[in-house]
Amino acid sequence: MDLQLTNKTALVTGSTAGIGLAIARRLAAEGAEVILTGRTEVRINEARTAILQETPNAKLRGVPVDFGRAEQVQYLLNEVPTVDILVNNVGIFEPKPFADITDEDWLHFFEVNVLSGVRLSRQYFPQMLEKKWGRILFISSESGLQIPQEMIHYGTTKTAQLAVARGLAELTAGTEVTVNSVLPGPTASEGVEEFLQKLAGDGKTREEAEHEFFRDARPSSLLKRFITPEEIANMVAYLASPLAVATNGASVRVDGGVIRSIG
Repeated sequence: MDLQLTNKTALVTGSTAGIGLAIARRLAAEGAEVILTGRTEVRINEARTAILQETPNAKLRGVPVDFGRAEQVQYLLNEVPTVDILVNNVGIFEPKPFADITDEDWLHFFEVNVLSGVRLSRQYFPQMLEKKWGRILFISSESGLQIPQEMIHYGTTKTAQLAVARGLAELTAGTEVTVNSVLPGPTASEGVEEFLQKLAGDGKTREEAEHEFFRDARPSSLLKRFITPEEIANMVAYLASPLAVATNGASVRVDGGVIRSIG
């Protein structure tokens, strides 16, 4: 399927590892010019090298940015004044008992997980409306619908992303601009692999550790394994394409069936 992304410009936040890197890799393979973002030039260069190994003719740029700092986000906006596709992927998480989550923790999580996407959308969204074409995607989480008791602050920010995305979508009537959220389930990110290796260090194989996780911690999963970042990227690439114009204001689950809902 030709996703018709050639010559589109896509900014992917947090694109040096995990889901973000997989999204950048897929969009680049589809012909889009991709702006990579990460905290350091080293990480950006590593991501660029990885993508070029698979897609030698990929069109890539990179801007280092800490999305927890407003002035650095503004620097990014100055460097990249316009895009066709914005993927708000950057995010942080940390398991922490509710009583130990400080005001500073709450504010930092909102700064990175919510306000980063708000700040970027504030510049790019009006431009998209003027052109009557554009894509904004928020990479939320199934935790936005099923708030995890071990990190309530994280889940709350993921719910907030859904609200921002739906609100922006309401403003797109009569255009071919779309704003959607993608809700990954348990995904094989770098952190998950470290987690499984620790469990495997207790005498279990990685496969046994993964099986126990879905048996005990995520029994509602229908997939019964961790989703790969590439499987998330496949959905994002489609939603970013002109083919997905009829999908707008949606919360699209790529969660392995872990959310028990028919809606």
